[in-house]
Amino acid sequence: MSRYSANEIEAKWQEAWDKAGIFTADHKADKPKYYVLEMFPYPSGRIHMGHVRNYTMGDVIARHKLATGHNVLHPMGWDAFGMPAENAAMAIGGHPKDWTYGNIADMRGQMKPLGLSIDWSREFATCDPEYYGQQQALFLDMLEAGLVYRKNAVVNWDPVDMTVLANEQVENGRGWRSGALVERRELTQWFFKISDYSEELLDALDTLENWPAKVRLMQENWIGKSRGLQFGFERTDGGEPITVYTTRPDTLMGASFVGISPDHPIAKQLEAENPEVADFVAECRKGGTTEEAIETAEKLGYDTGIRVKHPLDPNWELPVWIANFILMDYGTGAIFACPAHDQRDLDFCRKYGLPVVDTFFGLENDTPVDKIAFVPLKTEKVRWVNHFAGLTEATGDEAINTTVDFAENAGWGEGVTKYRLRDWGLSRQRYWGCPIPVVHCESCGVVPEKKENLPVRLPDDVTFDKPGNPLDRHPTWRDCACPACGAPARRETDTMDTFVDSSWYFARFTAPRAETPTDLAEAEYWMNVDQYIGGIEHAILHLLYSRFFARAMNITGHLPKKAIEPFDALFTQGMVTHEIYQTRDANDRPVYHLPEDVTDGKLADGTEVEIIPSAKMSKSKKNVVDPVSIISAFGADTARWFVLSDSPPERDVEWTASGAEAAYKHLSRVHRIASDIAGSDTPANSEDETLLREMHKAIHDVTGGVESFGFNASIAKLYAFTNTLAKSKAGTVAKREAAKTLAQLMSPMTPHLSEELWQLLGGEGLVATAVWPVADQAMLVDDTVTLPIQINGKRRAEISVAKDMAKDEVEKIALSTEAVQKALDGNAPKKVIVVPGRIVNVVV
Repeated sequence: MSRYSANEIEAKWQEAWDKAGIFTADHKADKPKYYVLEMFPYPSGRIHMGHVRNYTMGDVIARHKLATGHNVLHPMGWDAFGMPAENAAMAIGGHPKDWTYGNIADMRGQMKPLGLSIDWSREFATCDPEYYGQQQALFLDMLEAGLVYRKNAVVNWDPVDMTVLANEQVENGRGWRSGALVERRELTQWFFKISDYSEELLDALDTLENWPAKVRLMQENWIGKSRGLQFGFERTDGGEPITVYTTRPDTLMGASFVGISPDHPIAKQLEAENPEVADFVAECRKGGTTEEAIETAEKLGYDTGIRVKHPLDPNWELPVWIANFILMDYGTGAIFACPAHDQRDLDFCRKYGLPVVDTFFGLENDTPVDKIAFVPLKTEKVRWVNHFAGLTEATGDEAINTTVDFAENAGWGEGVTKYRLRDWGLSRQRYWGCPIPVVHCESCGVVPEKKENLPVRLPDDVTFDKPGNPLDRHPTWRDCACPACGAPARRETDTMDTFVDSSWYFARFTAPRAETPTDLAEAEYWMNVDQYIGGIEHAILHLLYSRFFARAMNITGHLPKKAIEPFDALFTQGMVTHEIYQTRDANDRPVYHLPEDVTDGKLADGTEVEIIPSAKMSKSKKNVVDPVSIISAFGADTARWFVLSDSPPERDVEWTASGAEAAYKHLSRVHRIASDIAGSDTPANSEDETLLREMHKAIHDVTGGVESFGFNASIAKLYAFTNTLAKSKAGTVAKREAAKTLAQLMSPMTPHLSEELWQLLGGEGLVATAVWPVADQAMLVDDTVTLPIQINGKRRAEISVAKDMAKDEVEKIALSTEAVQKALDGNAPKKVIVVPGRIVNVVV
């Protein structure tokens, strides 16, 4: 037979699958459905090995479910809006649309050779007007249902990209794309009311049994439920009380000052009256709003001159300071500072010479606070000092609850449950996004666009020669008629956060050409997503927003009630890593080199490179491996086999050239073994049953591995079974059956090679549609057992006997072996000990 030629085989079988249309999903009520989905990619223009691993995992599941009689939906699309396209347009000229669709075409062309069982007929990009028009319809329905609103808010503002950034898009106080220092700015923004669902989203985490525990914990912490005390500090000047909320009311006796946000109403009033305050507040607004930015920034404060009374002692007055580390969106925008037990408060007080009062010491920490705040755990036993409620010793939770009860009974405070989760600001000041479908009219105010006018399309004739949003300076698009009164009006020029695009795409895949956001009949059939696969980096926002959107779509009639949690099972895969190769330039700065430029630790000119341990593949570090070149050299099946075989899928896998070559050699060996079997003609014999027993064990173990995401364990069993098949002396009929089963078991991982082997060995139809083999339970139970034979304490031979064979029969067989006969040399043994099922000891 011919040698294994991956490129020829793979092209042939991809054409056969396409011709047969076996991966095109349709509604079949007589079959159980299975919806497998990988998080769809951003069209950067190049696929990487992370894509290969992610989509291969989903493909293994999809192919296995197809073979086990399921009606499988396995779609693909593109998360296509966002700043990178605008940045590219500004950097290289051209239009974001052309850049995006060009990249989609390139990446589709790179992905199709992987042989993924995707229904490409359902493909869409979020920048398709047909998609974002339906997203606009969803927005209007949510607006009508009271799930969307508009308000002024302090945001992260990127002064270079001229847009609002989410906290997660701010890195070290700078915009993630531009690198500019982020500023605080107050803008009128659109918001989704996700905070109204905080408790529901939190409670429902307990129902997501097939999600990783770490993801559920991350979401729980992000929602951040807490019970604390809310009360007002009475001002000595008679002004409105300053309301604060604290989760640690047990530290109230350590209050040093009251702090307010630069955006607090009191600060704004002072800003308007006092140029000194205005200058200070302006300086504060240069900082970002992320927790990281607040933690690392220098603590700045301004004494307002306002004084308030401590609620427990009217003679105890506290100063009111404006502080740059207090945000208006958290709590009430005001705090009482307890520097002994909060590090930010302590840093602030040390800087401005404010008092530091210890309210309690830990049992193991009886030293006054100096530079490090003592923050007791809520479960930790603490000794209470000067406690107004009479406790002398209590855990933190007891002290907190007692303090809340004391305040409520005294009438100056109330226990309040709050959540860290804030409403989702969706406004973005950029062009390449879904337009928000409302119009601003001087007479009517904010007016929703009529649905018959959707989609509100992005104009094509825009330029990026100036910073800011091109929609703001596009009069023929911006200026329009009011949908309500017909008077001249202006379109909303903000576009939607791209997280909106990815928060409902899974639902659109169930009916991607529907004239409404979803077709309820199709959604009822296909939802929920049975298996969702993606990176841990999306554990919080994408998944949380999708969970909210599923609820909102249920409320607005676009999803059935069963889909209120859209993803039944979630798997977060590890990364693909590679060593980093670097040298140093004349200024001792690192210079990185591509793996293909390094041989035996040296560059082509003989320069030795420094090898840094494996890290996530990164273009900047040049430790990337191009999947296209790997597929060209070894074939897609080799790439698929390697990324699945080397480690458990939840862990990182290190890509090595030697590993890829070894995978290719193994697949070549499998091809050769099958070719030899196809051309052989050996009669049946006693080895047949042994081989078939091993075949059924392989079916059992490989199936279990695939169904539990233990792909590497399945592949380890396939390696072992391949070796068994290669060494077996069984007859051709048994070996052909075993080889066909091997092809089936390998088909989810190496679909092209498996089709070739299936055809070679006489299989009917396509292996992709063949019924998955089922292990015969009787064949999993061995009737025989292998017993080692020790002679004078050393292992010299072994025998295979029936499990229930009598001891005397076992002894006769053991004594008849060549090794024992040679050791006895004609003499009788001194002793023979048979341990049933374990061992035979012979003393000579």
